[in-house]
Amino acid sequence: MEGEAALRRRLETARLAADAAAAVHRRDGSRVGVGAAATKGRADYVSSTDTEAQAAALAVIRAHHPHDAILAEEEEGSVAERVRNAGTRPLWIVDPLDGTANFLHGHPQHCASVALAVEGRVVVGAVTSAPTAERWWAAEGAGAFKCGRPVRVSEPCTLRDALVGTGFPFKALDVLPRYMREFERVLRSAAGVRRAGSAALDLCYVAQGSLDVFWEDVLMPWDFAAGIVLIREAGGVFRRPDGLTELEPGGVLAGNTPELVDALVEVLAGG
Repeated sequence: MEGEAALRRRLETARLAADAAAAVHRRDGSRVGVGAAATKGRADYVSSTDTEAQAAALAVIRAHHPHDAILAEEEEGSVAERVRNAGTRPLWIVDPLDGTANFLHGHPQHCASVALAVEGRVVVGAVTSAPTAERWWAAEGAGAFKCGRPVRVSEPCTLRDALVGTGFPFKALDVLPRYMREFERVLRSAAGVRRAGSAALDLCYVAQGSLDVFWEDVLMPWDFAAGIVLIREAGGVFRRPDGLTELEPGGVLAGNTPELVDALVEVLAGG
């Protein structure tokens, strides 16, 4: 694992890279719409803003750490293949525009997310929201921050009193029937459920205490990598179901306490 000074330098790189991508969002926000985007799948868009924001973020990373590996959303190859090719090198995990559909519709819930994994463990994360000018960042052992102020997860609570975040599996409609059953059970068991369309931001909201707990079944590592270290450093819990590593696609669970995450898991399972 890297030393404290090296980790600080990498955190600064993550923040600069996320800011560089968000600057592209800000530039394009009023002129790029759905009609200008290509589709990778049903309701899965990629625009010139995605690719240019990624180029801006990667330019920052390569200028400061040219020998590190990169796992970015708008690149070719499977996640497993790209992680394997990284070998033992530090691995930057970049989502240049999380919430592309929101961005293309002028909805403010979108952001840039940059994280760093060392030896398979995420140790640095930074998220920047262009519409709100909010910035979150964290490094392992150094705390979690929003716009320079420390953040903490919410106080312990029961699921009945919890505000729950989630995301719809729009890229995997075959699991939608199961998800809708889960959604109904959680809606009946919690104070409320919110779905805003950017998992990276949802995890920031858990870290700052605006959401008490979060679950989503179908995510890629660039969606949640920064959230892993943000939530841990904010005193919360981040969990992968079914023994998944921190760099594999799949579901995530996050919350203010292990007890609340356990309660959510029990409801999701039909308990």
